[in-house]
Amino acid sequence: MSTVNEQFEAALRKRVPDDQREAPSQLSDYTSPAAARAGQADSDAVTAATAETMGLPFVETLNSLPISHDFIMAVPIAFARQHVIMGVAGEDGATAVALSDLTQWPVLDTLSKLIYRRIEPFFAPRNEILRAINAAYQQDAGGAQRLIDQFSEDDVVHRLDGESVGNEDLLDVASRAPVIKLVNLVLLEAVKRGASDVHVQPYEERLVVRFRIDGVLRDIFEPPKALHPEIISRIKVMGGMNIAEHRLPQDGRATVEVGDRIVDLRISSLPTSFGERAVIRLLDKSIHLYSLQELAMPAEAFESLEKVIHTDHGIFLVTGPTGSGKSTTLYAALQEVNSKELNILTLEDPIEYRLEGISQTQVSEKKGMTFASGLRHVLRQDPDIIMLGEIRDGETARMAIQSALTGHMVFSTLHTNDAAGAVARMLDLGVEPYLLASSLLGVQAQRLVRRICPHCREEYVPAANDLRRWNIAADEKLPEKLYRGAGCDRCLDLGYSGRMGIFELLLVSEPIRELILQRGKASSIKAVALQSGMKTLRADGLAKAAAGLTTMDEVARVTSRDEF
Repeated sequence: MSTVNEQFEAALRKRVPDDQREAPSQLSDYTSPAAARAGQADSDAVTAATAETMGLPFVETLNSLPISHDFIMAVPIAFARQHVIMGVAGEDGATAVALSDLTQWPVLDTLSKLIYRRIEPFFAPRNEILRAINAAYQQDAGGAQRLIDQFSEDDVVHRLDGESVGNEDLLDVASRAPVIKLVNLVLLEAVKRGASDVHVQPYEERLVVRFRIDGVLRDIFEPPKALHPEIISRIKVMGGMNIAEHRLPQDGRATVEVGDRIVDLRISSLPTSFGERAVIRLLDKSIHLYSLQELAMPAEAFESLEKVIHTDHGIFLVTGPTGSGKSTTLYAALQEVNSKELNILTLEDPIEYRLEGISQTQVSEKKGMTFASGLRHVLRQDPDIIMLGEIRDGETARMAIQSALTGHMVFSTLHTNDAAGAVARMLDLGVEPYLLASSLLGVQAQRLVRRICPHCREEYVPAANDLRRWNIAADEKLPEKLYRGAGCDRCLDLGYSGRMGIFELLLVSEPIRELILQRGKASSIKAVALQSGMKTLRADGLAKAAAGLTTMDEVARVTSRDEF
């Protein structure tokens, strides 16, 4: 009769040959906490062999298994991570608990007392358990509304400790004071819904928490008005702001964790007649960075843009209002041209996402680092390509043009309604026409429209009042049928899911250079560009509405009036 160690070694040999084995060959070694800490027991093969030796199941993935809500409610995420355990719904009311090694076995007795249910252990890979922990707690922890429902106006809320939070984990709310827990849950809900901003807005008799989702503000929660001072104080604590100052605007920043995701927060407070309001901008560092191919640009504009950004020197501008995806386009362009042969530097405020192989510098006017002063120093770094987050003033505009004329490729953004308006804006900032005409390669205007939810998309025939509301011009042809979202559970009955861009690319041709030299009006420049084949924002939006990607309501919402 073979021993347990012999059974374990035989099971392990089936999975890992002797000459490739770094894990312990005896189960007694594997149960040693010292061995686990040394990293010897991380192998999936060792975990599978242990399960076979003990006659317990080994599961390679927990994706398809239903989580145990009893486990989530009773076990703090910090405890689950520390011991690498995860509960799923078992049979006959039991809770099945995933383990990755035998050092976690003694924790099962503690779990049975926390959950008050029968525990059924099984084995799974360590990394798979950690992934499942993050996913499960993120899915189940959106209990901000449940917590709000528990509060009443007479509740005595725990006092804030006033300490800085560092990298706060929004999933770890089990032992938090009520207001801290509420703010964490609100931010977690915002991250889960893909919100770009969270607004905490006081009114005379109520307090509203609003999320900006896909560019549109929506009322989400209404905490009791009595909690307003505590919520604002907690937000200030997170941002490292002065909680005793209520009469002046303040800015702060923080970094929080949502499982394995890192989210930067930009916090702003502002006094109003009904108390302070706060706005939190969320920048998810783990978010997918788009490539140029994924921006859904028209084919001709895409080919032209690729030629522009691969030019040796000059300046390329992206224009549009705040929140129109300008930074996303510039990041995509930088990724397209990034190579080991080029020295690429950026000046940004703030640095939204980290780009591999590119030197990024944070602008800080409080410390004397403006775009203009930063650009002077960047030029001494022998750059090939420079990305300026924004051209805000005449000094920055003139320096950007000079940089383009002296052999550098410059990418930057402006706030104008359309592509032709960027020329007038640069001239207004004091750039000489002959310098602008010599350096400007192209201008891309853009807007973001919401995508129709693919799960509830339906065709419909537009009514006469729809055409009037959209101000359809005589030369604009719409198909007989358009598309809209009916609303479903997946899109929260909005009919939309995600966003996409509509684009207008103006290439600076010789006739346009002549107009720039003559300080021609934006309307004249636009007319010449249209004769050369430029597709306007409106035209690109109409094409995408006809293709069923967005709605005419969205196109009408974001395009400027002179295009109607």
